[in-house]
Amino acid sequence: MRVVVPFAAEQPKTRLADVFAPAERRELARVMLDDVLRALRETGHAPEVLATTGIDVDVPTIVDERPLNAAVDAVLEGQEPPVAVVMADLPLATPDALARLFAPEADVVLAPSRGGGTNAFVTRHPDFRVDYHGASYRDHRERAREVGASVATVDSHRLATDVDERADLAEVLLHGTGATRRWLEESGVRLDTSGDGRATVRRDDPAARRGDGPKTR
Repeated sequence: MRVVVPFAAEQPKTRLADVFAPAERRELARVMLDDVLRALRETGHAPEVLATTGIDVDVPTIVDERPLNAAVDAVLEGQEPPVAVVMADLPLATPDALARLFAPEADVVLAPSRGGGTNAFVTRHPDFRVDYHGASYRDHRERAREVGASVATVDSHRLATDVDERADLAEVLLHGTGATRRWLEESGVRLDTSGDGRATVRRDDPAARRGDGPKTR
C-alpha cells in the first residue's frame, strides 16, 4: 500500500497565531509531521511526503504547489490502489490507531475529524477522488457512493484529533506521548482548566522560562 502524507510547508497553522510566532508554527508543523511519519513506519509502511515545497525529510518527497485537492488527486490518478492518505497534523496517531485504518477491506475507509473533515483515508477503488472543502467526511462518503465504492468509517479519537486551534493543543497535552507533546511543554504551553467548559491552554511568559525551547516574539 502506498502511504502519502500531505504537508503544507510554508505558512502552516495560521489559526494558532495567537499562541505561536510564524517560525514556531512552522517548527510545530514539522514536529507533528515527524510524529506521524514515525507512527506510520512502526506499522510497517514506508510513507512519502506530499509537500508544497521542498523540505529536508528522510522519506521520499513529492513537491506539488497546487491546492490540496489537486495534489492528492494527482497521486490517486497516477497510482494503482490501494493508496492511503494521512494528514500531517495528527500528533496523537499511534501505530495501533493507524492499523485500524488499514484493516477494513472496504473500497474506501475514512477516518473523520471531530469537525466533519477527513483526517485520513484508504482507497482501494481506482475512481475515488477527494474533496477536502467543508464537511469533507460527508462529501467523501458521497463521492464513494457515486463511483460504486463500499465505505467503512474508523471511529478513532486519535485519528480524529488534528491540531488547528488553541483548544486542540490541550488534547495533545492530555493524550500525546510523542515529540509534539514534548515540544509544547518545552515551549511553555500548559493546560488551562480554570474555565467552566472545555480545557484549553495557556503559555508561560517566555521571559520567565529557562531552557532551550522555542521562544515567542
